[in-house]
Amino acid sequence: MARADKSNDSCGDFDVLIAGGGLVGGSLAIALAGTSCRVGLVEAIPPDSDVQPSFDDRTIALSRGSYRILNELGIWPLIADSVWPIHKIHVSEQKRFGTALIDADEQGIPELGFVIKSRRLGQALWQKLGELPTVTTFCPARVTATEIEAGLRSVTLAGATVESLSTQLLVVADGARSELRGALGIQSSDRDYGQVAVVANIQVDPQRAGCVAYERFTPEGPVAILPGRDGLYTVVLARTSESAPTVMSMSDDEILDLVQSAFGFRLGRFTRIGQRFAYPLHLVTADSIVAERAVVIGNAANGLHPVAAQGFNLGLRDVASLGEVIADGYGLQAAAFDPGTVDILTSYCDWRCSDQRKVVGFTDSLIRMFGIPGAPASIGRGLALAAFDMVPGAKQELARQTMGLSGRLSRLARGLPL
Repeated sequence: MARADKSNDSCGDFDVLIAGGGLVGGSLAIALAGTSCRVGLVEAIPPDSDVQPSFDDRTIALSRGSYRILNELGIWPLIADSVWPIHKIHVSEQKRFGTALIDADEQGIPELGFVIKSRRLGQALWQKLGELPTVTTFCPARVTATEIEAGLRSVTLAGATVESLSTQLLVVADGARSELRGALGIQSSDRDYGQVAVVANIQVDPQRAGCVAYERFTPEGPVAILPGRDGLYTVVLARTSESAPTVMSMSDDEILDLVQSAFGFRLGRFTRIGQRFAYPLHLVTADSIVAERAVVIGNAANGLHPVAAQGFNLGLRDVASLGEVIADGYGLQAAAFDPGTVDILTSYCDWRCSDQRKVVGFTDSLIRMFGIPGAPASIGRGLALAAFDMVPGAKQELARQTMGLSGRLSRLARGLPL
């Protein structure tokens, strides 16, 4: 697509300026690179830095919809040798009857999703960005302030060779603790779950290793076990904020016993555990996802509990939807198109709000439901899991939701070009 000539001052320095070059912001820059859009990307921490929070050693479960999006963006060929498939998802509650199993074969697809390290995905995104001359990056740099000036969104930069930039649309993708979100006048709610996720690699019995992801609920919090190559799995152990320091100080043998006790022996005996990392768990939701000539996406819009592994997948759907709305605008209006108008922001908001509400409500309700103490509640949950497992329609709908294939789908999520 030919690039529009927008060299006059009334159009600003960029059509779209993205604040935050993590997994979501970087993906949006790549998505927009093939349009007529003049794209700028601002990231505070170099992607190869050990302290880059978006590209750490956490494991991401990519939904099938996310696979399609990343494939259309040209990212999948760069990471195909680094992913591990998920064929089944097994859900249970410790010491209670009733389980649920979502199976790719039952859904008529090869995989439900894939597992990849955040660091590896981040490396691939920035490798791709380096191949795109149509995206201007400012790194290390960060947006410190923003205001409306002469009909455009003006931003102040720190750490860059330029002190300010103007753009028709500012995209805020700087994470759940976004300061820029507040600078736009958007309020947010922050619910502390009182839990900390302890994350580590863990070695399972190679004879029992496979492609099954497990979610097990315990009185202390959920335990997720994600599959990996050669029986090297990832454990995400949620513990109360009060007990987490004790867990982090345990020896390898002690924490192996703790995980074994919480999870059981479906994967045999755990034999090794790697370095542990701790992440406080909150639900952060923005009161609005749009402001004047600005939009908030990814964790800056909705920072979720990892219980259902929906956070990045939800953010990537934000990317695909926003990219499609903008690409369609350029297709209709070419050089005259302005991606920061009220109509464009309203169109995006109308598209995304329903999906975001559903996913936030689903993940939050899981934590609340499995957090209710007492035998009656536990028996009810067991009955619900057993009933769910026997109702094909309910299972299929949940499978499509977790795979990012329900509701209105973007072209990228359908495996089509933007």
